[in-house]
Amino acid sequence: MNRPYIFCHMATSLDGKIMGKYMGEPKSKLASDWFYNIAFGEQAHYKNQGWLSGRTTTDDNFTHYKKPDLNADAPIVPEGDFILPKKTDKYYISIDTSGKLGWQSNTLKYKDTTATVLEVLTNKVSNAYKDFLRRKEISYIIAGEDSLDIALLLDKLKNVFHLDSIMLGGGAVLNWSFIQEGFCDELSLVLSPVADGSPDTPALFEARKNISEDTPVSFTLKNIETKDNSSVWLTYSVDNRKDA
Repeated sequence: MNRPYIFCHMATSLDGKIMGKYMGEPKSKLASDWFYNIAFGEQAHYKNQGWLSGRTTTDDNFTHYKKPDLNADAPIVPEGDFILPKKTDKYYISIDTSGKLGWQSNTLKYKDTTATVLEVLTNKVSNAYKDFLRRKEISYIIAGEDSLDIALLLDKLKNVFHLDSIMLGGGAVLNWSFIQEGFCDELSLVLSPVADGSPDTPALFEARKNISEDTPVSFTLKNIETKDNSSVWLTYSVDNRKDA
């Protein structure tokens, strides 16, 4: 399949959580800086053209659960994708299958990284939401009827946007969906030497009914690096990956 190389790059606690109180600890903040530099720093290990996240991750970090400014009386927009001329070296690719994110801008800032927003929708998204994205000058692509079609998404990212390497950055359900379908090539984990034991915060992967199965997937260790603050960076190849 002609698709981008996908690496799942995540920072977790020692008990496998991707969010929670542990993140406020000094050693976690140092691990977080390492995580950023690996994929976004001036001497980044990964030379990716964008990163991809789910709706909840986007709301938690960027859109903060604001409501989109919808016009119920908007004229019917043309069918299919809405693609603006490329003006960026980095995309933030947001999976928003129902059309809920309340973007205030068509770009975002993550530490020192500026990215252009690219929305991924399904055909169930309303005309009003598509009109909202067009008014915000946010490109969108349609990838699926009622749920995300990962193969179609990756085909468009490769052949329409010409992206060769993409970071998969959460949340847990999206990460596992890509891995279950064989569309994740590499797993990169930065482990913070902190845990909080919370039973209520999300872990690295999560299977969800009607989205993905809980079929086990194995991984093969590629490399281990450590920092003086006891953080660890692990990289694995994903054993069920389909050829890119």
